[in-house]
Amino acid sequence: MPEHSIPPVARRYMRTALSAVLAISVAGCAGHRYSPMRLVSHMFGPSPGALIGTVSSDEPQATLVGRDILQRGGNAADAATAMGLALSVTLPSRASLGSGGACLAYRPGDQNGGRAFMFLPVAGTVTAPDMPHADRPAAVPMLARGLYLMHLQYGSAAFSELVPDAIALAANGINVSRQLAGDLAAVQVPLLADPGIRAVFSRSDGKALAEGDALVQTHLSGALDQIRSMGVGDLYNGALGQSFVAGSQGAGGGLQMSDMRSAIPSERLPLSLSSGETQVAFLPPPADGGLGSAVAFRAASSSDAATRAQASIAAWRAQNGNHASGTGDDMTARAQAFVNGGGGSGGGLPSLPASTSFTVVDHSGMAVACSLSMDNLFGTGRMAGNTGIVLGASPARLPLPLFTAAIASQGRAFRAAAAGSGQNDAAAAVGIAMRQILAGQTPDAHPVTAQGRINAVSCPHGLPGDASTCTAATDPRGAGLAMGPR
Repeated sequence: MPEHSIPPVARRYMRTALSAVLAISVAGCAGHRYSPMRLVSHMFGPSPGALIGTVSSDEPQATLVGRDILQRGGNAADAATAMGLALSVTLPSRASLGSGGACLAYRPGDQNGGRAFMFLPVAGTVTAPDMPHADRPAAVPMLARGLYLMHLQYGSAAFSELVPDAIALAANGINVSRQLAGDLAAVQVPLLADPGIRAVFSRSDGKALAEGDALVQTHLSGALDQIRSMGVGDLYNGALGQSFVAGSQGAGGGLQMSDMRSAIPSERLPLSLSSGETQVAFLPPPADGGLGSAVAFRAASSSDAATRAQASIAAWRAQNGNHASGTGDDMTARAQAFVNGGGGSGGGLPSLPASTSFTVVDHSGMAVACSLSMDNLFGTGRMAGNTGIVLGASPARLPLPLFTAAIASQGRAFRAAAAGSGQNDAAAAVGIAMRQILAGQTPDAHPVTAQGRINAVSCPHGLPGDASTCTAATDPRGAGLAMGPR
């Protein structure tokens, strides 16, 4: 009997019961780690050849993880959660467990274009001047908590079932991607000065790992396994958190357990614009890249979209600061009025930190688009003791990057999603790409702006509906991977 013919309550009961049996049966299988979801999906997952969804990211192995979760019966939020955790292993220069970010999530029928989940980098306690590396304060690690909150609202599988892929990538090793190799090459001299980083990211000849080299992260796999078994809270309130804080202090990061406990992600309404019958949702401030994307989306032409986007973000930051006053949806309303008034003009942005992005859409039309950053390549360039977690950089010392993502819907159906990176051009890239997609262009492998890079999904017939026409794309200047609906 196919899963869709089983009532949801009965299906949940059957999965719970079967998972309990499986947990008992595999307990004696030494040397192997199984995910209940992986086994259950053989009975309840999509049939071979079924339309399952589209996935795109800047890092191929993360895309494959998301694709695998969809094939095993997970929804878009499940896949996005697993992808974010996988990126902490495969692209720690931009998305370690020490990073922050923001995600948009949408399910068909959502009001206001879905929900925004904000887990941007948060400054920790300032270190004493005489502490080692005190010039590199660390950000509070927000990735795990942010993904957990998004998954809590939109996911279908247990969170613990989405961690084993990242554990396996860390423990068994990966081949360094072109993106990671490029990031290592860009900062290898100061980066490899840290013994913890050097032990993981250097070759036997003392040089940084290159594309194709093996990268094994044993300590990180242990931290991820502790999150899987003890829950995300262990990183913020438990033994793993204590180890992380101790490692941070040893590296001059200046974090305290009180910083860990008090850094809470938030759920907010997105910025929303209309284009005919289509509603486009953007990340709201303090992810002000979404504000820039909204301005670029409304620009008369692509030629001035990047300039207008950056000028509007600069004006917003000048008026409100990087950490804008006000909280929650009140701040979103202020940003909405700012965009509706045409945004700001004049001024520019300083050189902004690197980021990464990904998008995923499942066959039902649920979509998630995320942007993540360490607030600097490899954050502080330091590792938190024996946790294997690279410390993100504190936004108290560096400006926030442009976290930006957008999701378009029409009526009760998903239409398109885009998320961006690429320093100062990230916001404009998402706004321009979304405008082009809704005008009928197919997202393909061509650059949208000089630096901005996107991951995008377009379903011109809408979802739920004919998923065979959906397409996914990633910027050709990166080394990402986009996979279509089959």
